[in-house]
Amino acid sequence: ATNDGGWIYVSNSELPITGGVGALRFDAEGQIIDAYRILDGTNINCAGGPTPWGTWLSCEEVGEGRVFETDPWGEVDAVERPALGRFKHEAATIDPELGCVYLSEDESDGCFYRFVSSDFDADGDLSLTEGELQVAVVDEAGGVSWLPIPDPLVEGDVPTRQQVTEATVFDGGEGIWWFEGTVYLSTKGDSRVWAYDTREQTIRTIYDRAAAPDPDALYDVDNLTVSACGDVLVAEDGGQMRIVAVLPSGELKPLVQIEGQDESEITGPAFDPSGTRLYFSSQRATGQLG
Repeated sequence: ATNDGGWIYVSNSELPITGGVGALRFDAEGQIIDAYRILDGTNINCAGGPTPWGTWLSCEEVGEGRVFETDPWGEVDAVERPALGRFKHEAATIDPELGCVYLSEDESDGCFYRFVSSDFDADGDLSLTEGELQVAVVDEAGGVSWLPIPDPLVEGDVPTRQQVTEATVFDGGEGIWWFEGTVYLSTKGDSRVWAYDTREQTIRTIYDRAAAPDPDALYDVDNLTVSACGDVLVAEDGGQMRIVAVLPSGELKPLVQIEGQDESEITGPAFDPSGTRLYFSSQRATGQLG
């Protein structure tokens, strides 16, 4: 949100070497009034996540990829946040209640991570430099424990996801979003959407294509966000080019479908501050969308 009643939508670029992040600024009526870059010279910026203090975390989806904290207004230079680990990052989300950053990893043998902050910065916001990077270990009952990553900067020879032998594998981690004490995570490799209860430290699936009555109702799950009423909006990477809402009841409700762009994917679903406008992108679009 901006002070004039408008808002800023940020969008990563998944191009190699010249990736970075761009921003679109809207006025209070929803008209675009500016467009500019807020991060340059990074590599395959895939997803990320907003912070409660008004910045955007942009993640590199490459081996030993980095996370950068960016300013949507474009007034402050982006800052790398090495404490959030070096791995094939997908997305990030802030838990403001427990002081954590949850992170997904887009590898077939990837993991589910959290950074536990131990301090606040000079502005009183959660520190992204002081704390510990941890990895999830899930037991047979869905209980989650967290173990420290010994070498989060990969200064040795062992990739981050292989440093803790007990770590649970999440097949192709994609979108991740905190909402009212729950972290929602999608895994594209097995077309599942997970819900992690941060207080109870338990995890379960709220959607599993393998167990769904209609496996074609939602698949190739990717980016996600959550509406103000708790609907989990999941974008398909390919699939049928849809955004599908997983309602709190478990019911699936298709919201939008792009036709004629089968080689593309929907990315970046995000609501404006009022929650009444849903923005999204078609990553490899051809032609003109209305």
